[in-house]
Order: sequence, then structure tokens, then C-alpha cells
Amino acid sequence: MFLKYFSIFTIFSVVSALLSIICQAYFALKHLNTVTTILASLLAIENLGHGGLANPKQKVAVGYGACVDLIVNGTTFLNFSDFAVGNEENFYIDDVTNYKEFIQSFGYYFKNGAAAERFTPDKFFFQNLVNKAKTEHDVKWVLGGNAPVMGIRFLAEGCNVLLGSRMSTKLRKHLPENIQLIGNEVDEDDIHLILEYKANEEWGDLIAPRANRYILHNDKNNPQLSTLEEFGETLKKFKPKLLVVSGLQMMDSYKYESGVREERLEKLRKQISAQPKSTLIHFEMASYVELKLLQLLSENILPYSDSIGMNEQELDNLQKVLSDGQISFASDSNPRVATALDQMRKIFFIINSNYLQNRAKNSNCRMLTRMHVHTLAYQAILTVNDSQWTNNKLGAAKAALTANRYVCDSDRINPDAATLILDESFATSANGIEFDVNMPKRMQLDPKDPVPCWNESMVFSKFKNEKILFQICVAPVLVCRIAKKTAGAGDNISASGLSHQIW
Repeated sequence: MFLKYFSIFTIFSVVSALLSIICQAYFALKHLNTVTTILASLLAIENLGHGGLANPKQKVAVGYGACVDLIVNGTTFLNFSDFAVGNEENFYIDDVTNYKEFIQSFGYYFKNGAAAERFTPDKFFFQNLVNKAKTEHDVKWVLGGNAPVMGIRFLAEGCNVLLGSRMSTKLRKHLPENIQLIGNEVDEDDIHLILEYKANEEWGDLIAPRANRYILHNDKNNPQLSTLEEFGETLKKFKPKLLVVSGLQMMDSYKYESGVREERLEKLRKQISAQPKSTLIHFEMASYVELKLLQLLSENILPYSDSIGMNEQELDNLQKVLSDGQISFASDSNPRVATALDQMRKIFFIINSNYLQNRAKNSNCRMLTRMHVHTLAYQAILTVNDSQWTNNKLGAAKAALTANRYVCDSDRINPDAATLILDESFATSANGIEFDVNMPKRMQLDPKDPVPCWNESMVFSKFKNEKILFQICVAPVLVCRIAKKTAGAGDNISASGLSHQIW
């Protein structure tokens, strides 16, 4: 009797295992088919848009700064120790002053899968870390800095590029000759120590929920915006269609020198506010943790920008600063579409409320007409109707394709090496109608038409019910299963989207 039941149980187990394998194979094949269809559809959108290239006649100026990126694997570079952050919900730190703070800071962002960029005022501590990194087996040296990385991407997309950066003779050799460089040479380049890690990578008892990077720097050249004056003079002759302002997070070191940072940002404000309205201004956000610097940017940069680009961490941070005057150190590394869109709307509402209030007194301030949020799972781009921005759907699709190509480090996208994280359908808002916005409640992701776009309107009741009409497009990212590169991904993604919206 026992053998009989044992035999039945064995047969049942084998059948269950076979059914499980068949189901897994079915769903894997279904997922691969979906990814392949989405890829073909995104490529079709890309090819319809000017053959995949931006308008070569369009001029793009990008500032400021440059550096050398020294890239190592974070978990092998840092030995896990008792200093590492465990279950603490928050680890509030601005500047890194010693090894304990460094390893705790890395651990905090590592366990949250959040991108981070920190300054250390101790040049000897930083140099010791750089010397150690040089001995790593898989160390990589590359041209870095938001401005050069974005400039190179704009050039690859077919634009005519002017770059405001200072770099050494050695580093200049890594910059494409077709980029017009403005800025005197420096004897020694700033170095950014970049600790990369992959999704599900373990470091002690911590596990990274996604691939990302942690950056530490001790910059001396970049915080000065030393090319500002010369770059400004060249802008008058260059007459760009787009001016990109980036790299301002490096100015966090200037809090130790009273008044210097305010003076440089005032000059930058005058430079961008003096640009003709035919020149679009884009501000590329970064990892900011100092409230004072963000407040200065809110006064001197945001009111004069047509466009803002940011990742999910920077989105959450900017929204909290504008709404509550508080800093967000690490947020959800993979936020739902509805959450991100609500945060975008809140920022859009606050900035444009300020614009409507001040436009009569300050003719140089600008309406915010474009926002681009790039996340692991999707690209979301908002543009105001009848603004100078074009090709919203193409911009989102291009950004999504660039995300895979850059992180996988391959121009050819392999469906087998990609996965889809975005749900088959998503809500457009989690909070409902908060700012008198008319919106669809839910959008379906169609693999054959994978970039849904819809129109919304926002009413500003304090200003005679003035209404702003805008469009939102959301493109799914075919997430690279094994990340080859993370540093510079946001700059490449943002630049590729912009390059196709200034046609």
C-alpha cells in the first residue's frame, strides 16, 4: 500500500514539475515576444523621426565643467564592515569627512539602489581613496562630467555642439574634434571616484535592488564655473537653439567660502536670462543634498529655464524642496508612473505659479514648458502645447532606446538581454485631480504602439483661471539585464531626448 501511494505521489510530483517548467517557458516566451514587439515599435518611431538623427543644423551649447571618471566596482572596493548602514531608515549626511561616513553613506544608498553624489572636503582622504582605486583589477578611466558627456551625446545625435569646460591637454584628446571647446587648459583634472554596482549585488548583509552608482569627489576646478565669462561671450556669436546648464552640484563645496557661490550663480543667472527667447534653456538636475544650494538654484536657475531633466531621486528631491523646503535623501528607486506624474505636476504647478506671479515684473523669467523624468522602468516627458518643443513621442522613445543601449554598452538592442518592468497598464495619477487637471484615469501599454501620449490641462485659479495645456508621453524602457555602465546614463538619456525635440 505504501509503495502504491509513494508511486502516485512520485508521478504527481513529476507531472507538477513538468507543468511548472512548461508554464515558466510559456511566460518567458510570452515576455520575450512582448519585449521584441515593443523594441520593433520603438525602433520604428525612432526611424520615422528624421532617420534616427537630430537636425544637424541645430546648435546646442552645453556648460559647465569636466572631470576624469575613475570607475571601480563598489562592493569589491569597499570592505563591508560594522560601519555599514543596516536597518536605519535614513542616514543624513551632507559631506563625507572620513572613512566611516563614506562606508555608511555608500551602504545607505546601495541598499536603496539610489544614485548619489557626495563631496569630501578632505583632499588627503580623497587622494588615498584614488590611489587605492588605481590598484583595482577592473578600474576604468573615462572622460566625465555632465557637460562633456551630454555634449558627446548631442554630437552623436547629429547636433552642432559648443562645450564650456576646462580640461587638461591629456583629457582633451578624449573629446571629439567636432565639438567646439571653450575654456582654458588646466594642469590637473578633477577626479570623480565612481563606485558602480549591479542589481541584486550583495555587500555584507545588504542587497542592491537595482544597478546604480555612488560618486565621491573633491573638485577644485568645476565649482568655480571658470568658463562662465568666456562661454557667455561665445554664446552671442554661436546663437544656440538650446543651452544646457549642468554640473552645478559641484558648487556644494563653496558653502565653506561665504558669498562666492552666490556671486557665481548671480552671474550665471544674468547669462541665461540674457539669452533670446528663441534659445531654449534646459537645466539638468543632479544629486543635491544641501538645502541652501537647492534654494539658490530655485531663485537663480529654475525661473529662467524652459526645461528640467532629472531621475526619480532628483524628482522626489526637487518636489519636496519646492513644496516643503525639505531634502529627500533617497526615495523609491522604481516609482510607479502615477507617483512620478503627480510629482511632475506638482513641480510644474509651483514653478509656473511663480512664473505667472512674476512675469509682469520680470520679463526675463520663463514658463516651464518641458519636464523629462528618466527612471529604470520608463521615460516620462511633459511638454506644453504650442511651445517650441516638438516630437514629444519621438523624444520619449529615443530616450528609452538610449537607456538600454548605454547601460548594456551596445548599439544593438538584444531582446534576450532585456526585460520589461513597466506594467501592462498604469494609472496616470495616485492623488486624483489635485490641481484642476483633466487627465485619463488609466493607460494601456500596447506593444505595437508602446508610447502612450495624452493631453491634460491645468488651471491656475489664483491667476484669473489661466489654463495651461500640455501633453505627457510615457515610453517603456527595455531594462538591460546585466548593466555594463551606469555612470553617465542619465546625461546620455536626457541629451538624446532633447536632441529630437528641438527640430
